[in-house]
Amino acid sequence: MSDFPQKASDKKSLQLAMSLSLGVGILMFIMKISAYWLTGSTAILSDAAESVVHVAAVIFAAYSLRLSFKPPDDTHPYGHEKINFFSAGFEGAMITFAAIYIIYEAISEWLAGLHLENLGIGAGITVAAFVINGILGAYLVWIGRKKKSLILEANGKHVLTDSWTSLGVLIGLGLTLTTGWLPWDPICAILVAGNILFSGIGLMRKSVGGLMDEAEPEVGEKLEGILTQQAREKQIHFHELKYRNLGNSYWVEVHLLFPGDMPIQQAHQIATAIEDEIRTAFEMPAYITTHLESLEDHQDVHLHDRHEI
Repeated sequence: MSDFPQKASDKKSLQLAMSLSLGVGILMFIMKISAYWLTGSTAILSDAAESVVHVAAVIFAAYSLRLSFKPPDDTHPYGHEKINFFSAGFEGAMITFAAIYIIYEAISEWLAGLHLENLGIGAGITVAAFVINGILGAYLVWIGRKKKSLILEANGKHVLTDSWTSLGVLIGLGLTLTTGWLPWDPICAILVAGNILFSGIGLMRKSVGGLMDEAEPEVGEKLEGILTQQAREKQIHFHELKYRNLGNSYWVEVHLLFPGDMPIQQAHQIATAIEDEIRTAFEMPAYITTHLESLEDHQDVHLHDRHEI
């Protein structure tokens, strides 16, 4: 189909963005674990744990991105794009795991007794991590939405979550430095973990919705509008509209009803024109399958099919 060249042109920019995310993720982990060794801060440890999760998630996301561009084959006739949703779910699960680990470590350190040092150096490193991740995360979300890549958008949101984690750590370090009360450190770590947990659950929710072909009201309304207008202009009818989000594209199925005496060649030309209208109305590639029926007897045919079942 004509959509594949467009997807191929996007592939390079998406993979470059994913490579950038991986490289920065490794750099962030080195910076944060160094800050933890210098300070002993539980909040900074929570930030470092988030970076470990980020690196693991990016590696899986990079593989998923490459697989999502693989065309349909004998074993996957609908292509491999559904890996987008699985990747988002995996990343969400990893984020959730990191949040639980952070809460556990914060409480354990608090109960065991807090000892912090070199907080100024740790805060400086964390500021740098906050700025770098904020810029990177915004870029990944932007290009992911522009290129309609759920994998990259999910990764960008993960990076932004990492950035907010660093901000929470900074608040905790700042309160500790200004007040001298050490429990601010684990308290802020726990609050940050709550934000991470919320983000992870959101990604998993989106993943399940995509894997289960959950309806998208905006897409459904758009398709209904296009088909209603086209049916009115071409004096035909339609029903049995179905659609699914594959991750990087939409798959649409609809039955078109034509007068019984219309030549099949003419009906096919009209159906092709309607498919083109739908395809050009979406930014993401859309694959449309139309089923041509006779207006006069389609109810009898469908009734017979239901009896057969």
